[in-house]
Amino acid sequence: MLDTAPAVRTAPDRDDPGPARPRRRFRPGPYLLILPTVAVIAVLMFWPIVQIGIMSFQKVGTRQLRGEPAEQVGLDNFRTIVDDPFFWQTLRHTVLFAVVAVVLTMVVGTLIGLLLNKLGRRMANVVAGGVLVAWATPPVTAAIIFSWLFGSTGGLVNWTLDKLPDALVGGGWDDHNWFATPLSTYTVLTICVVWQACPFVAVSVLAGLKSVPSELYEAARVDGSSAWRSFWSITVPLLKPIFLLLIVMSIIWDFKVFTQLFIMSGLANRDAFNLSLYAYSEAFGSLNPKLGMGSAIAVVLTLLLLVVTAVYVRVMVRQGETR
Repeated sequence: MLDTAPAVRTAPDRDDPGPARPRRRFRPGPYLLILPTVAVIAVLMFWPIVQIGIMSFQKVGTRQLRGEPAEQVGLDNFRTIVDDPFFWQTLRHTVLFAVVAVVLTMVVGTLIGLLLNKLGRRMANVVAGGVLVAWATPPVTAAIIFSWLFGSTGGLVNWTLDKLPDALVGGGWDDHNWFATPLSTYTVLTICVVWQACPFVAVSVLAGLKSVPSELYEAARVDGSSAWRSFWSITVPLLKPIFLLLIVMSIIWDFKVFTQLFIMSGLANRDAFNLSLYAYSEAFGSLNPKLGMGSAIAVVLTLLLLVVTAVYVRVMVRQGETR
Protein backbone atom coordinates (compact mmCIF):
# COMPACT_ATOMS: atom_id res chain seq x y z
CA MET A 1 0.00 0.00 0.00
CA LEU A 2 1.09 3.51 -0.71
CA ASP A 3 1.97 5.72 2.21
CA THR A 4 -0.39 8.70 2.05
CA ALA A 5 0.78 10.34 5.27
CA PRO A 6 1.85 13.94 4.73
CA ALA A 7 5.54 14.58 4.69
CA VAL A 8 6.92 16.28 7.73
CA ARG A 9 8.66 19.54 6.87
CA THR A 10 11.71 20.28 8.87
CA ALA A 11 12.55 23.86 9.71
CA PRO A 12 15.63 25.10 7.95
CA ASP A 13 18.73 25.37 10.01
CA ARG A 14 19.42 29.00 10.69
CA ASP A 15 23.11 28.31 10.96
CA ASP A 16 23.13 26.85 7.47
CA PRO A 17 24.35 29.61 5.15
CA GLY A 18 22.71 27.93 2.19
CA PRO A 19 24.19 27.61 -1.23
CA ALA A 20 27.10 29.91 -1.83
CA ARG A 21 26.34 32.80 -4.12
CA PRO A 22 28.71 33.25 -6.99
CA ARG A 23 30.90 36.28 -6.62
CA ARG A 24 30.39 39.03 -9.11
CA ARG A 25 33.39 39.58 -11.23
CA PHE A 26 34.73 43.08 -11.55
CA ARG A 27 34.04 44.32 -15.03
CA PRO A 28 36.06 47.41 -15.94
CA GLY A 29 34.08 48.06 -19.10
CA PRO A 30 31.54 50.60 -17.70
CA TYR A 31 34.26 52.43 -15.79
CA LEU A 32 36.42 52.68 -18.87
CA LEU A 33 33.50 54.19 -20.78
CA ILE A 34 33.02 57.02 -18.27
CA LEU A 35 36.75 57.54 -17.70
CA PRO A 36 37.17 60.13 -20.52
CA THR A 37 34.23 62.15 -19.17
CA VAL A 38 35.60 62.06 -15.63
CA ALA A 39 39.03 63.11 -16.92
CA VAL A 40 37.60 66.08 -18.82
CA ILE A 41 35.56 67.19 -15.79
CA ALA A 42 38.61 66.85 -13.55
CA VAL A 43 40.76 68.96 -15.88
CA LEU A 44 38.19 71.65 -16.64
CA MET A 45 36.49 71.93 -13.22
CA PHE A 46 38.21 70.19 -10.31
CA TRP A 47 41.74 71.35 -11.07
CA PRO A 48 40.79 75.07 -11.37
CA ILE A 49 38.81 74.78 -8.12
CA VAL A 50 41.89 73.33 -6.41
CA GLN A 51 44.03 76.15 -7.80
CA ILE A 52 41.59 78.79 -6.55
CA GLY A 53 41.62 77.16 -3.12
CA ILE A 54 45.43 77.27 -3.05
CA MET A 55 45.59 80.91 -4.21
CA SER A 56 43.09 81.96 -1.55
CA PHE A 57 45.84 81.37 1.03
CA GLN A 58 48.46 83.24 -1.00
CA LYS A 59 49.34 86.77 -2.06
CA VAL A 60 49.23 86.65 -5.84
CA GLY A 61 49.75 89.89 -7.76
CA THR A 62 51.59 91.29 -10.75
CA ARG A 63 54.99 90.02 -9.60
CA GLN A 64 53.69 86.50 -9.13
CA LEU A 65 52.15 86.57 -12.60
CA ARG A 66 55.60 87.39 -13.95
CA GLY A 67 57.06 84.25 -12.42
CA GLU A 68 57.98 85.12 -8.83
CA PRO A 69 56.89 82.60 -6.19
CA ALA A 70 53.67 83.35 -4.38
CA GLU A 71 53.78 84.47 -0.76
CA GLN A 72 51.90 82.31 1.73
CA VAL A 73 49.65 84.51 3.88
CA GLY A 74 47.46 81.90 5.58
CA LEU A 75 44.01 83.25 6.44
CA ASP A 76 44.91 86.91 5.90
CA ASN A 77 42.84 87.15 2.71
CA PHE A 78 39.77 85.82 4.48
CA ARG A 79 40.31 88.13 7.47
CA THR A 80 40.60 91.09 5.12
CA ILE A 81 37.35 90.44 3.30
CA VAL A 82 35.47 89.65 6.52
CA ASP A 83 36.63 92.94 8.07
CA ASP A 84 35.67 94.86 4.93
CA PRO A 85 32.14 96.37 5.12
CA PHE A 86 31.97 96.29 1.33
CA PHE A 87 32.11 92.49 1.41
CA TRP A 88 29.01 92.34 3.60
CA GLN A 89 27.27 94.81 1.29
CA THR A 90 27.94 92.61 -1.73
CA LEU A 91 26.84 89.54 0.24
CA ARG A 92 23.59 91.28 1.14
CA HIS A 93 23.00 92.18 -2.51
CA THR A 94 23.69 88.58 -3.53
CA VAL A 95 21.33 87.04 -0.99
CA LEU A 96 18.47 89.51 -1.48
CA PHE A 97 18.66 89.24 -5.26
CA ALA A 98 18.73 85.42 -5.08
CA VAL A 99 15.69 85.32 -2.78
CA VAL A 100 13.60 87.63 -4.98
CA ALA A 101 14.72 86.07 -8.26
CA VAL A 102 14.17 82.48 -7.08
CA VAL A 103 10.67 83.23 -5.75
CA LEU A 104 9.61 85.04 -8.93
CA THR A 105 11.19 82.37 -11.15
CA MET A 106 9.36 79.56 -9.36
CA VAL A 107 6.02 81.39 -9.30
CA VAL A 108 6.10 82.53 -12.94
CA GLY A 109 7.53 79.22 -14.19
CA THR A 110 4.93 77.18 -12.30
CA LEU A 111 2.08 79.31 -13.63
CA ILE A 112 3.36 78.89 -17.19
CA GLY A 113 3.67 75.13 -16.65
CA LEU A 114 0.10 74.94 -15.38
CA LEU A 115 -1.07 76.97 -18.38
CA LEU A 116 0.74 74.68 -20.82
CA ASN A 117 -0.87 71.66 -19.15
CA LYS A 118 -4.35 73.12 -19.69
CA LEU A 119 -3.87 74.18 -23.32
CA GLY A 120 -4.45 71.97 -26.31
CA ARG A 121 -1.57 70.24 -28.02
CA ARG A 122 -1.15 72.73 -30.86
CA MET A 123 -1.50 75.83 -28.74
CA ALA A 124 0.77 74.34 -26.06
CA ASN A 125 3.46 73.70 -28.68
CA VAL A 126 3.23 77.30 -29.90
CA VAL A 127 3.44 78.75 -26.39
CA ALA A 128 6.21 76.36 -25.34
CA GLY A 129 8.23 77.19 -28.45
CA GLY A 130 7.92 80.91 -27.77
CA VAL A 131 8.83 80.48 -24.10
CA LEU A 132 11.89 78.35 -24.85
CA VAL A 133 13.30 81.13 -27.03
CA ALA A 134 14.00 83.08 -23.84
CA TRP A 135 15.70 80.07 -22.24
CA ALA A 136 17.85 79.47 -25.33
CA THR A 137 19.02 83.09 -25.45
CA PRO A 138 22.65 83.40 -24.27
CA PRO A 139 23.16 85.50 -21.13
CA VAL A 140 25.29 88.01 -23.03
CA THR A 141 22.59 88.53 -25.62
CA ALA A 142 19.89 88.84 -22.97
CA ALA A 143 21.94 91.41 -21.04
CA ILE A 144 22.47 93.50 -24.18
CA ILE A 145 18.76 93.34 -25.02
CA PHE A 146 17.70 94.52 -21.57
CA SER A 147 20.42 97.18 -21.51
CA TRP A 148 18.92 98.57 -24.70
CA LEU A 149 15.32 98.25 -23.46
CA PHE A 150 16.12 100.14 -20.24
CA GLY A 151 18.74 102.44 -21.72
CA SER A 152 18.65 106.14 -20.88
CA THR A 153 19.13 107.08 -24.55
CA GLY A 154 16.55 105.65 -26.91
CA GLY A 155 15.40 102.96 -24.48
CA LEU A 156 12.01 101.44 -25.26
CA VAL A 157 10.91 101.35 -21.61
CA ASN A 158 11.75 105.02 -21.02
CA TRP A 159 10.04 106.01 -24.26
CA THR A 160 6.89 104.07 -23.29
CA LEU A 161 6.77 105.49 -19.77
CA ASP A 162 7.32 108.99 -21.08
CA LYS A 163 4.30 108.63 -23.39
CA LEU A 164 1.99 107.62 -20.53
CA PRO A 165 0.03 110.30 -18.62
CA ASP A 166 2.02 111.98 -15.86
CA ALA A 167 -0.78 111.20 -13.42
CA LEU A 168 0.01 107.47 -13.74
CA VAL A 169 3.80 107.26 -13.79
CA GLY A 170 4.99 110.83 -13.35
CA GLY A 171 7.23 112.69 -15.76
CA GLY A 172 10.92 112.83 -16.62
CA TRP A 173 11.31 109.30 -17.93
CA ASP A 174 12.94 110.34 -21.21
CA ASP A 175 16.51 110.27 -19.86
CA HIS A 176 16.00 108.18 -16.72
CA ASN A 177 19.08 106.06 -15.87
CA TRP A 178 17.99 102.66 -14.62
CA PHE A 179 21.56 101.67 -13.74
CA ALA A 180 22.38 104.63 -11.50
CA THR A 181 21.24 103.05 -8.21
CA PRO A 182 21.50 99.49 -6.86
CA LEU A 183 17.71 99.14 -6.49
CA SER A 184 16.89 100.01 -10.10
CA THR A 185 19.88 98.03 -11.37
CA TYR A 186 18.77 94.88 -9.58
CA THR A 187 15.19 95.48 -10.69
CA VAL A 188 16.28 95.26 -14.33
CA LEU A 189 18.60 92.35 -13.52
CA THR A 190 15.78 90.45 -11.81
CA ILE A 191 13.46 90.90 -14.79
CA CYS A 192 16.19 89.69 -17.14
CA VAL A 193 17.11 86.63 -15.04
CA VAL A 194 13.49 85.61 -14.39
CA TRP A 195 12.69 86.01 -18.10
CA GLN A 196 15.49 83.59 -18.95
CA ALA A 197 15.03 81.08 -16.11
CA CYS A 198 11.25 80.62 -15.89
CA PRO A 199 10.97 78.58 -19.15
CA PHE A 200 13.13 75.81 -17.68
CA VAL A 201 10.92 75.73 -14.58
CA ALA A 202 7.80 75.72 -16.75
CA VAL A 203 8.94 72.77 -18.86
CA SER A 204 10.06 70.82 -15.76
CA VAL A 205 6.72 71.44 -14.03
CA LEU A 206 4.86 70.46 -17.19
CA ALA A 207 6.77 67.18 -17.37
CA GLY A 208 5.88 66.50 -13.75
CA LEU A 209 2.21 67.30 -14.31
CA LYS A 210 2.05 64.80 -17.15
CA SER A 211 2.99 62.05 -14.69
CA VAL A 212 0.20 62.88 -12.21
CA PRO A 213 -2.85 60.60 -12.71
CA SER A 214 -5.85 62.58 -13.92
CA GLU A 215 -8.11 60.46 -11.70
CA LEU A 216 -6.82 62.32 -8.65
CA TYR A 217 -8.01 65.67 -10.00
CA GLU A 218 -11.33 64.16 -11.07
CA ALA A 219 -11.87 62.76 -7.58
CA ALA A 220 -10.99 66.14 -6.09
CA ARG A 221 -13.55 67.88 -8.32
CA VAL A 222 -16.19 65.34 -7.31
CA ASP A 223 -15.45 66.10 -3.66
CA GLY A 224 -15.93 69.81 -4.37
CA SER A 225 -12.29 70.90 -4.10
CA SER A 226 -11.34 74.14 -5.80
CA ALA A 227 -8.45 74.44 -8.22
CA TRP A 228 -6.38 76.16 -5.51
CA ARG A 229 -7.05 73.35 -3.02
CA SER A 230 -6.28 70.68 -5.62
CA PHE A 231 -2.98 72.41 -6.40
CA TRP A 232 -1.83 72.40 -2.77
CA SER A 233 -3.24 68.97 -1.92
CA ILE A 234 -2.29 67.02 -5.06
CA THR A 235 0.15 68.88 -7.30
CA VAL A 236 2.56 70.22 -4.69
CA PRO A 237 3.00 66.96 -2.70
CA LEU A 238 3.49 64.86 -5.84
CA LEU A 239 5.87 67.36 -7.48
CA LYS A 240 7.76 68.23 -4.30
CA PRO A 241 11.03 66.55 -5.43
CA ILE A 242 10.91 68.49 -8.70
CA PHE A 243 10.19 71.77 -6.90
CA LEU A 244 13.05 71.18 -4.46
CA LEU A 245 15.48 70.44 -7.28
CA LEU A 246 14.37 73.52 -9.23
CA ILE A 247 14.70 75.73 -6.15
CA VAL A 248 18.23 74.53 -5.43
CA MET A 249 19.29 74.94 -9.06
CA SER A 250 17.78 78.43 -9.18
CA ILE A 251 19.58 79.42 -5.99
CA ILE A 252 22.90 78.23 -7.42
CA TRP A 253 22.34 80.05 -10.71
CA ASP A 254 21.18 83.30 -9.11
CA PHE A 255 23.89 83.36 -6.46
CA LYS A 256 26.60 83.36 -9.11
CA VAL A 257 25.03 85.72 -11.65
CA PHE A 258 27.87 87.63 -13.27
CA THR A 259 27.49 88.14 -17.01
CA GLN A 260 24.24 90.10 -16.98
CA LEU A 261 25.30 92.37 -14.11
CA PHE A 262 28.74 92.98 -15.61
CA ILE A 263 27.27 94.07 -18.95
CA MET A 264 24.50 96.19 -17.43
CA SER A 265 26.43 97.90 -14.66
CA GLY A 266 30.12 97.31 -15.30
CA LEU A 267 32.87 97.91 -12.74
CA ALA A 268 32.24 101.64 -12.37
CA ASN A 269 29.14 101.31 -10.19
CA ARG A 270 30.60 99.54 -7.13
CA ASP A 271 27.43 100.15 -5.14
CA ALA A 272 25.68 97.48 -7.26
CA PHE A 273 28.33 94.76 -6.90
CA ASN A 274 27.45 91.21 -5.92
CA LEU A 275 29.94 88.58 -4.75
CA SER A 276 30.79 87.40 -8.27
CA LEU A 277 31.47 90.91 -9.55
CA TYR A 278 33.37 91.75 -6.36
CA ALA A 279 35.64 88.73 -6.83
CA TYR A 280 36.27 89.65 -10.47
CA SER A 281 37.06 93.28 -9.64
CA GLU A 282 39.56 92.26 -6.98
CA ALA A 283 41.27 89.72 -9.23
CA PHE A 284 41.22 91.47 -12.63
CA GLY A 285 39.58 94.88 -12.28
CA SER A 286 42.62 97.03 -11.60
CA LEU A 287 46.20 97.53 -12.71
CA ASN A 288 47.31 95.84 -9.49
CA PRO A 289 45.43 92.52 -9.53
CA LYS A 290 44.80 90.72 -6.25
CA LEU A 291 44.20 87.17 -7.33
CA GLY A 292 44.50 85.92 -3.77
CA MET A 293 41.70 88.20 -2.59
CA GLY A 294 39.54 87.32 -5.57
CA SER A 295 40.12 83.62 -4.93
CA ALA A 296 39.16 84.01 -1.27
CA ILE A 297 35.87 85.67 -2.24
CA ALA A 298 35.24 82.90 -4.78
CA VAL A 299 35.89 80.26 -2.11
CA VAL A 300 33.37 81.92 0.22
CA LEU A 301 30.78 81.94 -2.58
CA THR A 302 31.50 78.27 -3.33
CA LEU A 303 31.09 77.32 0.32
CA LEU A 304 27.73 79.08 0.48
CA LEU A 305 26.53 77.11 -2.55
CA LEU A 306 27.86 73.87 -1.06
CA VAL A 307 25.81 74.53 2.08
CA VAL A 308 22.68 74.99 -0.03
CA THR A 309 23.42 71.78 -1.93
CA ALA A 310 24.08 69.87 1.30
CA VAL A 311 20.73 71.00 2.73
CA TYR A 312 18.98 69.80 -0.44
CA VAL A 313 20.72 66.41 -0.34
CA ARG A 314 19.82 66.00 3.34
CA VAL A 315 16.16 66.78 2.66
CA MET A 316 16.03 64.32 -0.25
CA VAL A 317 17.70 61.57 1.80
CA ARG A 318 15.27 62.07 4.68
CA GLN A 319 12.34 61.91 2.27
CA GLY A 320 13.71 58.67 0.87
CA GLU A 321 14.05 57.20 4.36
CA THR A 322 10.48 58.08 5.33
CA ARG A 323 8.90 56.49 2.26
